[in-house]
Amino acid sequence: MDWQQYIHSDPQILLGKPTVKGTRLSVEFLLGLFAAGWTTQQILENYPTLTPEALRAVFAFVAECMREEALYALPLSTEAS
Repeated sequence: MDWQQYIHSDPQILLGKPTVKGTRLSVEFLLGLFAAGWTTQQILENYPTLTPEALRAVFAFVAECMREEALYALPLSTEAS
């Protein structure tokens, strides 16, 4: 999966934390929901702007970060969301 279609970093949104494009939902926040026991269905129902593909992109992004064994620095987005 090409997570870059769904995840970006913009210094104007959440101080540049990686977020799902078109939202103010950070990767960190979404992972926290899963860690707290939320299901995919619960997240999608509570955040209707998210798609199943965007949630998969969150995991693809984190998997790539972990493979690199370092935090993954995203280039700052210049496009407005």
